[in-house]
Amino acid sequence: MTTQDTAQRPTLRSQRLNQVTNEPHSKLDALVKAHAPFETQANFARFVVAQYLFQSELVALYNDAELTAVVPDLPARCRAEAAKADLADLDTEVPAPVAGALQNPTKAQAMGWLFVSEGSKLGAAFLLKRAVGLGLSETLGARHLGEPAGGRAQGWKNFVKTLDELELSAQEEVELDKGAIDAFNRFTVLLEQAYAPELA
Repeated sequence: MTTQDTAQRPTLRSQRLNQVTNEPHSKLDALVKAHAPFETQANFARFVVAQYLFQSELVALYNDAELTAVVPDLPARCRAEAAKADLADLDTEVPAPVAGALQNPTKAQAMGWLFVSEGSKLGAAFLLKRAVGLGLSETLGARHLGEPAGGRAQGWKNFVKTLDELELSAQEEVELDKGAIDAFNRFTVLLEQAYAPELA
């Protein structure tokens, strides 16, 4: 291995995950912008539909005993109920589940999905500011974007520290990467579903 290879290889697992998910993350960001969720409350409501669908698929992970043993405050981090309350505020029906939800992931895969879900809370600070322009807030219509207990940055730091310190086999590292990539791809599918013309 050359010195250049060493320089390009991330030292931390979380940094590697950021690299391997760069493409699906960029694709998702572009798709969100294309749907202009902050132009109208109706557009934003569809964005919340996608958020609810994604978070509701992860409820089992956030309440999994094995995962909670790794991340003790995991159940409190779940945002499915907040997104559901936002839908009520926005006078939007709770959507039916979409086929293709995550089923029985390995522990490493699950951590990849949680990495994406938890990481999205950092960007949520920016989204919340945009939602305020629509007359929404952490207590009305945009609860799921609200500041988590203990703060966004600290919550993320704690999660990443735990993730980086986990002892994983080579196979589990592969599963972790796949979980994170699958999570971005799944949210992309759910976002397309939420903005599908037949829902108009």
